[in-house]
Order: sequence, then structure tokens, then C-alpha cells
Amino acid sequence: MYNNQGPYYHFGRNRLLPPAVKNLIYANVVIWAVMFFSSLTGSGFNNFILDQFALSRYGVLGQFKIWQLVTYMFIHDPTGILHILFNLLFLWMFGVELENEWGTREFLKYYFITGIGAGILNILFTAAPTIGASGAIYGIMLAYAMRYPDRYVYLYFLFPVKMKYFIGFLFLVAFFSTLGSYGGGIAHAAHLGGIVIGWIYLKYWYLFYRAKSRFSNFKKPSIKPTMKFRQGGKKDDDKTEYYRRVIDELLDKINRVGYLNLTEEEKKLLEEGSNYLREHDKEKYN
Repeated sequence: MYNNQGPYYHFGRNRLLPPAVKNLIYANVVIWAVMFFSSLTGSGFNNFILDQFALSRYGVLGQFKIWQLVTYMFIHDPTGILHILFNLLFLWMFGVELENEWGTREFLKYYFITGIGAGILNILFTAAPTIGASGAIYGIMLAYAMRYPDRYVYLYFLFPVKMKYFIGFLFLVAFFSTLGSYGGGIAHAAHLGGIVIGWIYLKYWYLFYRAKSRFSNFKKPSIKPTMKFRQGGKKDDDKTEYYRRVIDELLDKINRVGYLNLTEEEKKLLEEGSNYLREHDKEKYN
């Protein structure tokens, strides 16, 4: 892999697996292994798992098994290893760096939002049962392409292609396959959903963030009889005003270009300012 900042980039280099990626890999492997060994015994366990936890239009809309929108992401074809192997390989390749940058909570939120969104789009286009984490994985690849558009990935392990073109290629394949008649046992609608929902989330999530920030500025905490006023005087007040001004400027920039186009310093400043103002409010009104 080539990093647009100079040296060749190697996925996962000098990097331990962060919690979300590690636990997602563990959960998927354990479930696949259980189903694999169950298929060898010839018991009906796998049929029960697929009936209850694989994603299907009838299951969600007809039987109200809403949990299938989440559980289908943890089930892979137990008769072969390629399905789960490629999904977890891409999760590791593209997810590790994103989780390290975003944090575990934000990464998991994005993973499940794209996976659930992919599942919803999938049941709109097909009634066939669907399993696999591919929808969420496509969302992860989209996020990586938006964050590192000029890094290279090897298409079919042979041809170097920049991530922005690679994700564009995947989008076109998923789009035309969803609208066309070529399924081949592949959930193209879920792939398309992961990309589309991921793009919408990454482009417009700041609207909720900004509204929440504005609301919190007007929300007045209840004053307790034993309230202790924070000491510190003008210096602390100036720092509070500084962080409020900086956060407003950064939110305006997010409004224009999106969160992913903030510099690393701006992201750090946004987090630092938010933490300071949160702690400031706790100290002031406790």
C-alpha cells in the first residue's frame, strides 16, 4: 500500500487490534466455528440459527424479528471459509486505523448503523434470506476511502488502484447488480446500502452533533441548595470563552466540508474543547 504522504503503507503495521475490531472478529469466528462443526454433525441447529437470526423480509416484516437486522451480520456461510475470511480480512485492513482515529464507541456506532441500513435496503430489494457482515464492511471501506482517498489498494490483488477509485468501482458494481438481474448468491443490495448509508452518515452526521451542541448551551441544569461555585475567576472564564469560540468555528467548518476533512490538530482541538466545557459545567454546577 502506498501512502500519499510518502512511504509505503502496510495495513496493521506496528498496531495491536483495537477493542471493537478484535471483538467483532472473535464473535464472527466463534459463531462460524459453531455452525461449521454443527454442519458436520447433521443436526438441525444451523436451520434454527438461520430461521431466527438470518435476515429475511418475511422474518422482519412478517414475523417482526427486528433483531435480524443486527444478527445477520454475525452469520457466515458455514460450508466454506472464503465468505468469512474476506469479510474479516477487510475489517482488519480498513477498520483498525479508523477505530484508532475515531475511538471504539464511534467506530461501533458507525459499523452497526451501516450494517443495519444495509439490511433495510436489502429487504426492500430481495426476499431471499441474507447473512454476512458485508454491508457493514462496505461502509467501513467507504469511510476509509473518504479518509485516505489517495492510498492504493490492489484490485484482484494485481492492479494498484487508489481507494477513491476502488470504492467507486465497488459502488458501480453494487448499483448495477442491485438494479439488474445478476445476483449470483451475492447480496448486492446490502453492499450498496452499506456504501450509501455510510456516505450519508459521514457527510451529514454533524447536523445532529451541531443541534445537540446548541441545545446543550441553552439547557440549564437544576441548582441544588448545596451548590458550590467554581473558583478561578477571569482566567478560567477566558479559557471557556476561547473553547466555545473555537468549537463554533470548527462546527462551521464541519458544516461546509464534513468532519473527515478536519485536520488532525482540529479534531484533537474539537475533542479537547468539548471535554473541557463538559468538565467545566460539572464543576460549576455541582
